Amino acid sequence: MELDHSREPVAGSVAIVTKRIQLSANTTLYKSLLALHTEVEKAAADAGLDQKLIELVKIRGSQLNGCAYCLDLHSRDARNLGEDERRIFLLGAWWETELYTEQERAALALTDAITKLSERQDVPDDVYEQATKVLTEDQYRAVCWAVAVINTWNRLGVTSHKPLPR
Repeated sequence: MELDHSREPVAGSVAIVTKRIQLSANTTLYKSLLALHTEVEKAAADAGLDQKLIELVKIRGSQLNGCAYCLDLHSRDARNLGEDERRIFLLGAWWETELYTEQERAALALTDAITKLSERQDVPDDVYEQATKVLTEDQYRAVCWAVAVINTWNRLGVTSHKPLPR
């Protein structure tokens, strides 16, 4: 019997989540990642990026990586910042709507490309060109770092089956 390594449940099955060691324990490594996260948030703000755009990037990366904990956290954070729920709900098909600004679309395309590096092996030139057309160099760097950090958080959350808050 071949094992199905995908995270999507098989129709009619019930997902069983085994309890695992939490990688977000209060360790030096966790604190270092948290400090990096804080620096990236500051760099994004200093570059003039709206915090809601950064939350959209975090949500989109978390969708692609299947991290329920981060999806829950950043959807809530985005709503608390005043983000429209409809825009959050439609992030899975952001390219099909007119709900996102040109800058948000560029950041989301960049998020998709960076998060899917294992599939594409590159950020396509058209994605890069669109991003650098509507983002300053500092904004581009901040978005790329935000994607890198959320991908790291997602990998830790998914690996440890981080439970949703009650």
